[in-house]
Amino acid sequence: MNNSANRGASDQSGSGAIPPNLPPMFEQRTGDVVVRVEPEYLAEQSSPSDGRFIWAYTVEIDNQSADDLRVTGRYWHIADSRGQVQEVRGQGVIGEKPVVKAGEQFRYTSGAPLSAPSGMMSGSYRVEPESGDAYDVDIPVFVLDSPFEGTLFN
Repeated sequence: MNNSANRGASDQSGSGAIPPNLPPMFEQRTGDVVVRVEPEYLAEQSSPSDGRFIWAYTVEIDNQSADDLRVTGRYWHIADSRGQVQEVRGQGVIGEKPVVKAGEQFRYTSGAPLSAPSGMMSGSYRVEPESGDAYDVDIPVFVLDSPFEGTLFN
């Protein structure tokens, strides 16, 4: 289980170091489903002087199982660096209940506003296989670190 694995890319020098311009990627496996999240701070949409810090996060749900899976629900736990916590529950993702075919991936981008410069998110998706009972797939803990505050959570 790899809760906060950075992208496995290496730089051109062959040193194996991750290039500094690539955002971190976080990964979590639940059975035969892997969820990857790549957060990105959106400076152009943020207003630090007004306490508004905006992130985009791209999620990839990689269905490595033999069954097609329908994503029917989501749960997010969002905590900022000042201790404020939000919990968000809802149906599907981005207004739909996508089916992720066996051996395929589903990718989407969404956003998260915070009133503090940094935070962290985690959660789960509810998925229903074509045959069998619905179950939860974990979303990895990932950090939302803006340039306005040092790295606090990782």
